[in-house]
Parts: sequence; C-alpha cells; structure tokens
Amino acid sequence: MIAKTLKKIKEEVICPPKVGEIIEGVIINRAKSALYVDLGAKGIGVIYGKEFFDSKPALKNLKPGDPISTKLIGLETEDGMRELSMVGANQEMAWKDLEEAKENQSTLEVAINSANKGGLICIINGIQGFLPTSQLLPEHFPKVEGADPARIATELQKIVGSKIKVRIFDLNPMENKLILSEKATKKEELEEKMLKFKPGEIIQGEISGVTSFGAFLVFEGGLEGLVPSSEIPEKTDLKIGQQVQAKITEVANNKIYLSLK
Repeated sequence: MIAKTLKKIKEEVICPPKVGEIIEGVIINRAKSALYVDLGAKGIGVIYGKEFFDSKPALKNLKPGDPISTKLIGLETEDGMRELSMVGANQEMAWKDLEEAKENQSTLEVAINSANKGGLICIINGIQGFLPTSQLLPEHFPKVEGADPARIATELQKIVGSKIKVRIFDLNPMENKLILSEKATKKEELEEKMLKFKPGEIIQGEISGVTSFGAFLVFEGGLEGLVPSSEIPEKTDLKIGQQVQAKITEVANNKIYLSLK
C-alpha cells in the first residue's frame, strides 16, 4: 500500500496534472448529481455541478467500471478532488479530429441544419460549421437575379435537410470557427478538367443561371463558366436551359470566363 502511494506521488511529481489536459479514467461511483472517476496517478476526479448537468445525456448510460475521457478544469475541489468536465473533453477531441481531417484533406458528409443569406450551417461532432455560398458547387449555388439577399436565403433554404460532401476550408478552435467548402471536394477533378481548355476556344453549353452581373453556362464534364454582362451582346434575352456557343476568354483561379460576342 505504501509502495503504491509512493509510486503515485512520484508519477505526479514527474508529470503533474495541468488544467486543460485530457485525462483518461475509470468511473468508480455515481451519485444523484456527481460522477467520481479514478484518474490513476493523478488522483480522484469528480464531475459535478453545471458540468454534471450539461453532460447528463452522455453520462446516463455510464456505470462504475466504464472508461471515460475528461478534461481537467480544476486542480483541487474543497474535498481534494480533481474537477473534471466531460463536455470540455468531448469538444477538445472533436476539434482534434477536425484538425486531422483538414490536414488529411478528408471528405466529410454533413447534414445541413439551417441557412442564411451568407451560406449554410451544419453541426459536425457537436461543433457548428459554416459553408459560405462562395464555396458551393455550381449545382447548389443560388443564381439569383440582382444577388438579392432575401431571395438567396430562400434558395438556400431548399438545401436544408439534405446532405452535402465537404472538406474543411479553415478552422480555429480558439475562435470557435469552422469554415467548410463543397468546392474543395472536387478541386483536383475540376482542375484536371480545366487544363483541357484554353482562351480562344469555342464551347457549347447550357445557360444555368442569369443575374445582373452576367450569366452562368454549364458545359463539358459539368464545368461552369461565367459570361460577364459586358460579354453579352445588347438586346440578348438569355433563358435558363438555353443552348448557346461561347468563347473562352480566360481560365484563372479555378474559374472560366466566357464571351457571347
């Protein structure tokens, strides 16, 4: 017993627990409003108060003997225990998983929860992510006349409830920022297709959207180009679904610009 205690003290001196670290433990007891965890060399921990009630859904099926991951939020309570958070641990591990997904350029399938005039909102591992309109693929991009914010929001609402494949474009756990991109899932494929086209070429396509700043044209392999208003002849009445011929004027920054003149 004494040897075990000395070993515990020695380990703690060498690797003292730090607030904010994730600690693995085993549940040893649960009360009406607290959960007690054996943290090995780091002592006994407790999840209680607000942390306990915030974690109730996740804790309800856990019992003594079950392993648990927690975040150390206080070195010592009045009873000499480590104060723990399960919510904090889950969130930190979720951010680590997202950072790994970004590094590996992993493609994730997410369900769209809501939308606003700027884009779409979803939840990944309990963390809210934002998919800006600018990062949508052509089939989901709201091609609205005059770029009216209210109409853009209405068009985006049609996607709510559906699932979209995305990659992580940017993230910052400190700012609770998670930005997603649908375009990035097809980046390599689109870049490869674009290499086939050069300025001056004539292509055949279908008008997929008409706005105050120009028209969108879908052509070979699902690529979409923009015909700026300045490149549309006067008195030309373009309609969605109309087949037209256009000349490529520029291929830059993963975008294709066209002319109907």
